[in-house]
Amino acid sequence: MTRELIIAGFGGQGVMAMGKTLIEAGLKEGYNVTWVPSYGPEMRGGTANCSVVISTEPIGSPVVTQPNELIAMNGPSLKRFEPLVEPGGLVLVNSSQVENPACRPDVRCYLVPSMEEAGKLGNFKVANMVMLGAYIQATGALKLQTIEEMLASVFTGPKAHLVELNIRALQAGAAYVG
Repeated sequence: MTRELIIAGFGGQGVMAMGKTLIEAGLKEGYNVTWVPSYGPEMRGGTANCSVVISTEPIGSPVVTQPNELIAMNGPSLKRFEPLVEPGGLVLVNSSQVENPACRPDVRCYLVPSMEEAGKLGNFKVANMVMLGAYIQATGALKLQTIEEMLASVFTGPKAHLVELNIRALQAGAAYVG
């Protein structure tokens, strides 16, 4: 089993955090993983994407040129990366940030209003965790519980109160797809 995923969006949307979370959870579950970040010249608001590979086999290259999965957090990312997704692949679109979202007919597609779902939880910053929960539910790539456990180890001390919010965001995304 090898999953080659591109996660893309604007800087500040939590694209890199999603990628890092996936590889950390993948390592914890015993998979071989790679993560390659790519930033535009700007900081917040510029382009950002990362390639993630999760595999039961040794990984020959961390470079993902034809992903079998895509998470597009905005319209420009969908436009740029959707044509690269292999037929039969998976595309998750943040429909909150994509005007008139539509996917190719030869891929499985989920339109997830991650900003609206995050807003219902009272914090738009967890839109990335909503999308991550949707991805986990749609793929079964990793266990949601592994990611929830990781959040408890990441958010400690003064940030410990964020654990429950992020877990609720993951669950909201999973419920949206499931």
